[in-house]
Amino acid sequence: MTPQSDESLLGRDGVSRLADAALDADLGGGVAAVEVLLQREAGGLTRFANSQIHQNVWREDLAANVRVVTDDGRVGVASIHTDDPAAVAQTARQAADIARLSPPDPAFPGLAPMAKAGDVDVDESTLAATPEDRAEAVRALLAEVDQRYEAAGAYRTQADEIGVFNTEGQRSYAPRSSASLTLVVTGPSSSGWAEDGGRSRHDIDPAGAGRRAVDKVRAGADPTDVDAGQWTVVLEPPAVGTLAAYLAHMAFGGRDYLEGRSYAVGRLGEQVADERVSLTDDPRSPHAGGYPVDYEGTPTSTVELLAGGVLQSVVHDRNTAKQAGTDSTGNALPAPNTYGPMALYPIFTPGDGGSTADLVAGCERGLLVTRFHYTNVLNRKETTATGMTRDGTFLIQDGKVTRAVRNLRFTQSLIGALAQVEAVSSDIAYAGEGFEYGCRQPALRIAGFSFTGTTSFG
Repeated sequence: MTPQSDESLLGRDGVSRLADAALDADLGGGVAAVEVLLQREAGGLTRFANSQIHQNVWREDLAANVRVVTDDGRVGVASIHTDDPAAVAQTARQAADIARLSPPDPAFPGLAPMAKAGDVDVDESTLAATPEDRAEAVRALLAEVDQRYEAAGAYRTQADEIGVFNTEGQRSYAPRSSASLTLVVTGPSSSGWAEDGGRSRHDIDPAGAGRRAVDKVRAGADPTDVDAGQWTVVLEPPAVGTLAAYLAHMAFGGRDYLEGRSYAVGRLGEQVADERVSLTDDPRSPHAGGYPVDYEGTPTSTVELLAGGVLQSVVHDRNTAKQAGTDSTGNALPAPNTYGPMALYPIFTPGDGGSTADLVAGCERGLLVTRFHYTNVLNRKETTATGMTRDGTFLIQDGKVTRAVRNLRFTQSLIGALAQVEAVSSDIAYAGEGFEYGCRQPALRIAGFSFTGTTSFG
């Protein structure tokens, strides 16, 4: 099915009807509370390769997650993918059976109370996007790619809905829209990357993305070797986005903090990064793609993780907040959740460094990195990660990009990198990797970034 209007949303009434099937179900005796989390995704994806569209797909999914709490503190969770109210009611009965067979959970904080969460912007034209709309966007970017090169990538438009309903009076519902474009242009000896996205398909400039990718592949031709070692780097927003996502995953989770597995343990209030560095988790930001509520129904909020380089806080769900003696920050994941709360939308605050080109101009000798690829965690406690540069790595000499270089492997403490930030751009751009639906990030110039290996390809 292809939507033609915002009828692609179930809406509050449709989501409520499914939730009430579980809340009103006969679950037998001993049930104290019931929670229903409903998540719906509906979107189209247009893929292209060899500079032509080769696939268009449409996907819809509706997941119901039911959590039941008994009078003596036992908790059971069951889930199903369906839009059938009777099946949702049966899932609630299964959750009740699971709860009765589970041991009591003395740490369970109870379900979220009723709260007003507000809204985020929803773009009607993105909800109503058709395959023809996506094809026109792909046509615009392909027009920028000449026959010497080949383009491949994907353009996505999506409508999502979340509903959290429980017997404590919580009846939160929120829709959101999103769109994203990823693009790789390849040549005989190089490749170039570009991406764009936002809450609206009109946030995307397909032709601009095409030009950026072509500029990268053209400049990246015939790369040469440089030595591994400590380099000053200018990280473009896609590379910064990877850094932000992995750092948030490793350093700022409340469960990791309480269990002593986080870098933040014993460091709250300390200067750990350069004073130019501030990082917030901000799902509601126009530069992010989050919901106004988390997956327990707690309103999301702006959480300062780093402010002026000082480590300010970690994020909490209801469980870790109870253990820490504080309030949930609205960062819960769906139950049952073994990871604890996560900062899903970490955004670096723009600085006064101007554009990425201005950061390059201030670098005597270094490397310009378009993005990172195949990044993996090595040491969570020290925020050490390793990965590869990809789709555009260039040598900077005397403030100018002079030539392409082959890809390098980095092995670096991410907090350590932030302690050596020299400049933060004032311009921001979309970064998608590692995020639920992307964030807009500035570029960073960092001294002493550690590259530990070289490659034979550009």
